[in-house]
Amino acid sequence: MEEVNKTGNSRRNFIKQTAIAGAGITIGGMGFSSKSYASIRGANDRIMLAVVGVRGQGQTHIKNWMELNTLKNIRVKTLCDVDEHSFDQAAKIVVDKGGEKPANEIEMRKVFDDKNIDAVSFATPNHWHALGTIWACQQGKHVYVEKPASHNVWEGRKMIEAARKYKRRVQVGFQNRSFVNVREAIKFLHDGGIGDVFLARGLCINPREPFGIAEDGTPPPNLHYDRWLGPISYRPYNERKVHYNWHWFWDTGNGDTGNQGPHQFDIARWGLNKNEHPVSVYSTGGVYGFNPRECAQETPTFQSSLFKYHDGKMLEFETRGGYSNSESGIDIRIGNIFYGTEGHLELERTNWRAFRKREKEPFAGSKVLVAKTVDPRVPPGGAEHYANFIDAIRAGNDDVLNCDINTGFYSTALPLMANISYRLKRELKLVGEREKFQNDKEANAMLTRKYRPPYIISDQV
Repeated sequence: MEEVNKTGNSRRNFIKQTAIAGAGITIGGMGFSSKSYASIRGANDRIMLAVVGVRGQGQTHIKNWMELNTLKNIRVKTLCDVDEHSFDQAAKIVVDKGGEKPANEIEMRKVFDDKNIDAVSFATPNHWHALGTIWACQQGKHVYVEKPASHNVWEGRKMIEAARKYKRRVQVGFQNRSFVNVREAIKFLHDGGIGDVFLARGLCINPREPFGIAEDGTPPPNLHYDRWLGPISYRPYNERKVHYNWHWFWDTGNGDTGNQGPHQFDIARWGLNKNEHPVSVYSTGGVYGFNPRECAQETPTFQSSLFKYHDGKMLEFETRGGYSNSESGIDIRIGNIFYGTEGHLELERTNWRAFRKREKEPFAGSKVLVAKTVDPRVPPGGAEHYANFIDAIRAGNDDVLNCDINTGFYSTALPLMANISYRLKRELKLVGEREKFQNDKEANAMLTRKYRPPYIISDQV
């Protein structure tokens, strides 16, 4: 990986300029025109990317990177996936948006061994996020990783340790952190716009249909199933438990509380201005709305979670995966509501409005109905967060990141702890500075997992 200084120049580019200046040679004297030398400089400063996991959300990653292809001088060099049927459609996106046809690779460690790749973008199933990120950092790659940052709490802490040890930028895909309207709403809350905020609610009202049941079988030849399993204990292949449906099984996913939910958990914690773990969590719910004999889903369809912080402030979260009303005056299904001593604020995805005390009309809100990006050259809708990651790489500074791994970890830990409470059917007390539950061996065992060799996360990353 090329070192990048704080002015945004890569080491190779800096050396080239220094050598030319030191030798007293003009560009023309070297046989370069200004235009051709500018082209060389552009190539040397280009950030080379690999996308790991190129189905579904992985294709969203590719589209966003390609939106920035010219503006941020990047190239999607390699696509990596354990399902070989994924490559053609993903490569077509790159080429159709003006990029060079990328290489294909099924083994992510070979991607990390490529010294020409500077950064890796992860859109794998949740159980691969931590190990893939740690391996990438160890090989000198910067990482953009999807939410939730990790599949369990312990491995999330290891991701932070790896990022710091190897001095890599690691951005978590909580893209609301880069949306102008969301940032504006949070600043309004932090500036006392509705007084002292004491309660934040997150809402994930996202009805889903049952996906059925199938007998265990043999993986198709295009799917490298052992690599897909990676760190989890071996289980027989089942077509209903792999692509996308992995979200609804505990060993690979975290349910909708840990799927769509992390975005609103992040906003809720951000609005409360809590950069710490809560002191207690209680979560309850169940699989409602369809016959379990019609669907193999393990994670709940309806789930309510309550967290309390040391100063008594609360965070509530509601997950509804079946028929449901929306909430608030702006019909929130995916969003947040904040309650303060002087009023409340409603935030629906990227647009917000605030109400003073008992008043029925908002006194403050979004200046525009659709969030605009900070950089007017970057298309709104998600690319802002990806652009911020590239800017942080060039700056060589974690502080530039809108959602550094430490920030993403604290928001990720909330749904992960809620799921532990749900599965154990009891309230849990947390000793935050130790990241352990108080006097509860069973709950503490669920903060991590048993890793399957050779896909092991070590204590020392």
